[in-house]
Amino acid sequence: MEECPAEGPMSLRISPDKQQPSAAIEIPLMKPLPDYDLLEMEQPTPRDIDALLVSQGFRDLVDDARGVLTELVATPPPLPNSSLLVDLDLTQIPHFEIVQLTGAICPGDDDVYRPGLWIILRDTIAHPKESLGEIALAHVHVIIETLVKRLGLE
Repeated sequence: MEECPAEGPMSLRISPDKQQPSAAIEIPLMKPLPDYDLLEMEQPTPRDIDALLVSQGFRDLVDDARGVLTELVATPPPLPNSSLLVDLDLTQIPHFEIVQLTGAICPGDDDVYRPGLWIILRDTIAHPKESLGEIALAHVHVIIETLVKRLGLE
């Protein structure tokens, strides 16, 4: 799986799947989110993260993320500058569906773990045995970056 780091200080990862029109996205939560009662993000063990992932605050975050992501998938934001993108089929705009949205245990630096979001998006109109093209991957980046901003995760 090839990873595409997002631009900016956040360490989210977008990994397009090989021979499938989908991508896995990992969004580690880097800062406290008092609105969700998620204050201690860095934990020494994965077991400590499990306790955060089952908290009401984290469930509320996942619910909010699902609402925002559903909206963004239905009406994706425009690409910032698509003139630099080259794809064999410029007529098709990807139509993504949310395959998975759940909590994640994200390893960090220095034996620290963080809670995060794990998302899988799949292009429903793409050929089922082909990877996402450059334009579809650019759409994934814009959708996820907008999600992160709207939820205040950056």
